[in-house]
Amino acid sequence: MASASRFSEEEFQEACSELQNLQPIGLHEYKVSGIVRSPPDLLADVYMDLDYRKQWDQYVQELREIKVDGEEAVYWQMKYPFPMSNRDCVYVRQRRELNFEERKVHVILAQSISVPWFSEKSSMIRVKEYKQSLAIQSYGPWRSEVFMYYFNNPGDQIPFWILNNFTKSEIPAFLRDLENACLKYHRA
Repeated sequence: MASASRFSEEEFQEACSELQNLQPIGLHEYKVSGIVRSPPDLLADVYMDLDYRKQWDQYVQELREIKVDGEEAVYWQMKYPFPMSNRDCVYVRQRRELNFEERKVHVILAQSISVPWFSEKSSMIRVKEYKQSLAIQSYGPWRSEVFMYYFNNPGDQIPFWILNNFTKSEIPAFLRDLENACLKYHRA
């Protein structure tokens, strides 16, 4: 998807190392790890399939690829629960398969980009700071060990307790939804 220069080799290696050693995080940063009933390549395919994600991710309002300076990017509108406002974001992503410590690891990196010509919608708050990494390795037959790092500065003033309660339940629920999506996925 994105050009090879968008993400460094070090960023891919850091995502792999998180599978073995979770590091501390800060405000608006979340880490989740777990075991998902899916082989790693299928899980990565499901995660990258934007059309399919519209079917299983309850927070997707709109999700599509756009061209930004000749590079593939993603426009994403997110439904946030009341009392929070809906958000949107433009980001680039890249998927690679690495041999990390003699294990095959699928890594997907994503980060927001500034696109001045892609105007903000009046009903949305533009997320200008978004970063995500997903590292997936085999955990036996038809199972994967997954690590996900997620940073999202949602903009606007959201009371910390609301944001904290939302993410405590919704970030782990995302992995459950992803697992269910894998179980129902049919490759073209």
